[in-house]
Amino acid sequence: MDRQPKIAILRWEQGLVPKGLMQLESLPGNSTNPASYPFPVKLVEVKGACTETVITHPSKQLLADMIEISKKLVEEEGIRAISASCGFNAIFQKEMADALDVPVFLSSILQVPYVQTIIGANKAVGVITAMGSSLTRDHFRMCNVSDDVKIHVFGLENCTEWNSIFEALDNEVDLDVVRGEILATAKAAVAEHPEIGAIVLECTDLPPFAQMLREELGLPVFDFNSMMSHVAMSLSEMTNY
Repeated sequence: MDRQPKIAILRWEQGLVPKGLMQLESLPGNSTNPASYPFPVKLVEVKGACTETVITHPSKQLLADMIEISKKLVEEEGIRAISASCGFNAIFQKEMADALDVPVFLSSILQVPYVQTIIGANKAVGVITAMGSSLTRDHFRMCNVSDDVKIHVFGLENCTEWNSIFEALDNEVDLDVVRGEILATAKAAVAEHPEIGAIVLECTDLPPFAQMLREELGLPVFDFNSMMSHVAMSLSEMTNY
């Protein structure tokens, strides 16, 4: 494509990404795979961005660096929207959006209020995340998810193969086993909470498995790419007419 990108995706520093996540990044649908989009995007490496500074101990210095990088992208390269390659950047959503003059959409969690509205007050939203223990109420509040929204959060950290991504950083994982763990987690979520009317995938490594979940669960599944499509259409990057 020879069009200039309008959307930038801030990604983790190369060399700090676990090998298992690099495998997932190679799959179509992953947030950092350019083949996931029918329009150009600009992937921007952020020094110091990693599991530690984004997920387990969100860094204020990293936030400041992301704001500085984003301002330069807007001013010098004409970028018109900013996203990020990990849904846990939700914790930075409000401060990033307030600091920039273009739309900022850092996490698919931003879709939770919309999903709750369309499925009705009697249904709940199931959220599948990479690490349930690290996804706090503050992540949701920064994305304007009020406390009265009905959410059930299910983490993948208890899945042996998935969890090895973060425990054995230099090892590859069996993607077929990971696929089975994701499906089993989703099925268990719906079995435990039959009031779940839709699923939101927090993790940007999960969209390659979204269609499988839609087919197996018979429920709407929202992810990074459904959010990206909304923004892309608003910027005329996608159109059917």
